Amino acid sequence: MRLGSAPAWLSTRALSVLVGTAALALWPLAAGTYGLDLATKTMIHAVLALSLQLLVGSAGLVCFGQAAFFGIAAYAVVRLSPADAGAPLWWLLPASVALAAAGALVVGALSLRTRGVYFIMVTLAFAQMAYHVAHDTPLGGGTDGIYLNARPVAALGETLRLDLDRPLVMYYFVLACLAAVFALLALLGRARFGRALAGIRINEARMRAAGFSTYPYQLAAFVISGAIAGLGGFLFAVKDGFVNPELLSWHLSGTVLIMLILGGLGHLRGAVLGAFAFALLQELFRSEAVFGAFAKHWLLGLGVTIIVSVALLPRGLIGAGERVAAWLQRRAGGPS
Repeated sequence: MRLGSAPAWLSTRALSVLVGTAALALWPLAAGTYGLDLATKTMIHAVLALSLQLLVGSAGLVCFGQAAFFGIAAYAVVRLSPADAGAPLWWLLPASVALAAAGALVVGALSLRTRGVYFIMVTLAFAQMAYHVAHDTPLGGGTDGIYLNARPVAALGETLRLDLDRPLVMYYFVLACLAAVFALLALLGRARFGRALAGIRINEARMRAAGFSTYPYQLAAFVISGAIAGLGGFLFAVKDGFVNPELLSWHLSGTVLIMLILGGLGHLRGAVLGAFAFALLQELFRSEAVFGAFAKHWLLGLGVTIIVSVALLPRGLIGAGERVAAWLQRRAGGPS
């Protein structure tokens, strides 16, 4: 056993996070309008992926209703905003996230009484209920969706502090939210709460025997996850200025789960990496310049690529990166 190997590994992990954050911060200097828009949308999906990572990777709860909380917050942004002006950001953001968290509290309180495939089906059922409320009632505007008349404003008196109508400002606001969510989940993972969730994921019966009441921990994780998904929904509605029932569809929940598998389950960096890898693969297979007429069948190419990736990299892209980093450390350290 070589002393100092653990700190070196931790510093490598921290360095990768810092390099990724710096790359995102500098991306607008090289990106055009389309590149800026794509990166902003991908970071929003990364926030949603991080919310699901807390459930799947940390608590071992596979939820197919994550899009419901995403959509609830997105619709809240539109419905709570005045028709003639933007709502103040300082209350619209917490209100939207709180509504998503409240929805997660209700769904979690009921669905966590089940286990395994039954839990998956119950969360899917609740998500479909929310989808049909938005799709079939005036509350959600039906299939046409609803437009956001004015983006929220952050102002102090007469001085405008944050203009989210500007794409560059919106980009850095989303980046700040992504970094805050990542830091929050990293802190939770190192705290007693995160260690308890890990123990519940590995062996819930043993945790109960040790005196832990597992239900409150799982419910708390479910609510926190729903709130983070709500933050993603808020960002999506503000960025696009439009919401429709597809935001609550199970297809989005499935897509986010694929992002986690592609990036690497159980790793916060894997959730972010998976979101960007999925977005880049979509852009690649949709490109007529690369694939010509086959680009209209981009879903086929994307699906085959994901299947091959899962077969060759069972721990996801983050697992491949860890193997490369470990190999480089062995090469640098020489024979032990």
